Amino acid sequence: MNDEIIRVTAAQGTVRAFAITSKQLTEQARVCHRTSPVISAALGRLLAAGAMMGIMMKEKDGLLTLQVLGDGPAKGLVVTADGAGHVKGYPQVPDVELSVNAMGKLDVGGAIGGGILRVVKDLGLREPYVGTTQLQTGEIAEDLTYYFASSEQVPSSVGLGVLVDTDCSIRQAGGFILQLMPDASDEVIAQLERNISSLRSVTEMLEQGLTPEHMLKELLAGLEMEVLEQIPVSFACNCSKERVRKALISIPQSDIKSMIDDGEPIEVKCQFCNQAYRFDTDELQEMLARFLDQETGKES
Repeated sequence: MNDEIIRVTAAQGTVRAFAITSKQLTEQARVCHRTSPVISAALGRLLAAGAMMGIMMKEKDGLLTLQVLGDGPAKGLVVTADGAGHVKGYPQVPDVELSVNAMGKLDVGGAIGGGILRVVKDLGLREPYVGTTQLQTGEIAEDLTYYFASSEQVPSSVGLGVLVDTDCSIRQAGGFILQLMPDASDEVIAQLERNISSLRSVTEMLEQGLTPEHMLKELLAGLEMEVLEQIPVSFACNCSKERVRKALISIPQSDIKSMIDDGEPIEVKCQFCNQAYRFDTDELQEMLARFLDQETGKES
C-alpha cells in the first residue's frame, strides 16, 4: 500500500476527517536518522499527524511546523509539512532505549516526558500563526487532540500508530484526525462517540489490511461519508548544497575564517534527512569573499 492521505466529509458536511497510511515515509525517516524503536514510533506518529495537518491548510505552498519539546530522554521532535503531501522531520535524540510501558507498548510518553507542543502555520501572511499547549501524555495523539480543542477550539479525535517490527523496520504506520464543525447535531456527536469507543487501534486496523478509506468508514459508521480527495504523501526534504551554502554565509565572519585556517574540508549535515554536504577550503574562501562583498555593499 502506497502512502496516501484521504480527505472526507460526513453528515452533510458537519464532520470532516483525514486518514493516512505512512509506513514508507516513516521507514525512510527511520533509516535517515537511525532511530531506536521508541523514537521511530514517536517520530512516525508526529510525521503522520504533520502530513494530515499540512493537507488541512488551504494554501498548497503554506508550511506547517510541529515541535514537541519534552523533559524526557528524547528531548524533542520537529516535523514540517506543506499542503501538497510532503513531510519531513527529525528527533533531537535518535537512539533512546526504554523498556515497554505497563501495557507492553513502546513507551513514547516516557521518552517525551512533560513539556509543550508548538504548532506554527506559515500561510504567507505577515506573521505566522503560533499555537502552544502543554503536553498531556507525550503520546502525541492525545496531545494533538488537546491542542485542537484548546488552541483552535475545534472538537477533534486524533488516532496515531506505528508498529515496529522485530528487525526494527516499520511494519505499519498511519492515523486519522476527525473534527466536528460547529453545526454538528447531537445525534451525529452521539454516533461518533459510540464509534470511537469501539474503534480498534490504528495499527490493528492497518495490520488487517484496511486502507485509509476503510479506516474512516469504521470511524464514521452510521453516517453518510463523501470522499473528497486522495493525496499521495512522502518524506521529502528540499535541502541542497546551495541552501547549505547560503546558511553558512550567514554565520559570523570569524567562524568562516577559523574553518579556513584549519585547512581541512568541513561537512555539514541536513537535520531533516542527514544528507551530508562537503565544502573544501576553496569554497570556504569563496564564501568569505561573498560575505565581505555583502558587507562592503552595506557600507556603501
